[in-house]
Amino acid sequence: MPFPRRSGVLLHPTSLPGPYGVGELGREAVAWLDFLEQAGQRLWQVMPLGPTGYGDSPYQSFSSFAGNHYLIAVEELVAEGWLEAGELAPLAALPRERVDYGALIPAKLALLERAAGRFEERATAAQRAELGAFREAEAGWLADYALFMALKEAHGGAAWSDWEPELRGREPGAMARARREAAAGVRKHETWQFWFFRQWRRLREQAHARGIQVIGDVPIFVALDSADAWAAPELFHFDAQGRPTVVAGVPPDYFSATGQRWGNPLYDWEAMARDGYRWWVERVRATLALVDIVRIDHFRGFAAYWEIPAAEPTAVNGRWVQGPGQALFTALTEALGALPVIAEDLGVITPDVDELRRANGLPGMKVLQFAFAGDADDPYLPHNYERECVVYTGTHDNDTTAGWYAQAPEAERDLVRRYLARDDRNVAWELLRLAQASVADTAIAPLQDVLGLGSEARMNTPGTAGGNWTWRFAWEDVPHWVAPQLRELATLYGRLPGSGGVDTPYRQSQL
Repeated sequence: MPFPRRSGVLLHPTSLPGPYGVGELGREAVAWLDFLEQAGQRLWQVMPLGPTGYGDSPYQSFSSFAGNHYLIAVEELVAEGWLEAGELAPLAALPRERVDYGALIPAKLALLERAAGRFEERATAAQRAELGAFREAEAGWLADYALFMALKEAHGGAAWSDWEPELRGREPGAMARARREAAAGVRKHETWQFWFFRQWRRLREQAHARGIQVIGDVPIFVALDSADAWAAPELFHFDAQGRPTVVAGVPPDYFSATGQRWGNPLYDWEAMARDGYRWWVERVRATLALVDIVRIDHFRGFAAYWEIPAAEPTAVNGRWVQGPGQALFTALTEALGALPVIAEDLGVITPDVDELRRANGLPGMKVLQFAFAGDADDPYLPHNYERECVVYTGTHDNDTTAGWYAQAPEAERDLVRRYLARDDRNVAWELLRLAQASVADTAIAPLQDVLGLGSEARMNTPGTAGGNWTWRFAWEDVPHWVAPQLRELATLYGRLPGSGGVDTPYRQSQL
């Protein structure tokens, strides 16, 4: 699906500023949209919006359909009467510069539980009817998700594969009993999802009113400990105990002699094909109800994926297995129409992956930090781009551009200087300008690069277990010239629809 020429900023909602320990979907999120509008940016890219579990990664969610309740704006709950302003003090005491998940999670869960209890006690008939309508509209995933979360709590957070065999296997009698015994927990999680979806949809409406579209993110694989895997085990390669027989990863390469063993369960694509890939159709449909464009992570896995026996401690002894290929995308387009999808096709891409992407009219990704390790034929250098692609200065898995450049080999730094005809100053903005000037239809920069921040602002370091996903910005970190300067670049390079000229003179001294 062709995209108009635009630019935007990558920022996950957890990184928004605010006084309550984590970014939320309230007034600071609206202020962020105001900034994007002033900056002439027409795209806001986020990471997966699902509820996060161990490791706090948005790419390891308890559900592919649910929303992250930690993003619920507590001030809106105060305004609606479910919380009192003074009760927010434990969240207000948390640090603002980073998300301290260890302190945030118990404090916010306590408040959300209190608010849900008051909703149950005090909600008007109209409010209950609104929740009931939401429950009915989202019944395809909400009932299983809410029960899954309630049962996890009842089992002290244990993974579903460690529950009693009758619950693990979803035996009808055990499920009926669980729904009765966990009814209060189920209602609580339904209420939290009701609040998340209402707040997010209002925020997206605010984005649309400003001419901004949202780019969402769909990881190709789901987490093992998820409502997705528990509710439909027949769609995965599981044994009788609900444990995976094979898991996902990538093979050994230049960066890792043992590859990467991700541990996600692998789909039984033959089982999915039998009902026309219904689960994937509903997953993409649900995502497009929340965002305007979808980036699919690890797109190459649809052509072929690396299958690792679950007993193997590394990815060395895996094998390539053919994915669903065109059959899946035929089912998706027949059900949903033209797909506003970005294919994450980074890394070593074989011709079959590129053919699948092109056959479905999906733009791929280019990352400028990858562009300077080779020669003039490097596909990540802008003079080799095709128009239908999305260029990034960096992604959530990269160091910031300033941090990358500070640690890059001198040969790469030399090529950067020669390619840009610039010195070492302001390299993040120079690459941002390069992205904007490229022929790529879409140009995206993480906010960290817009602000020129170093490695201290990195969002994620792949292969590490702690300290990720915590970065937040503060408005005082945003110089007054950043929004007009971004707008000037968007105007100069034709990425701001309806703008007829240069708004603000470019002044190198500012950058």
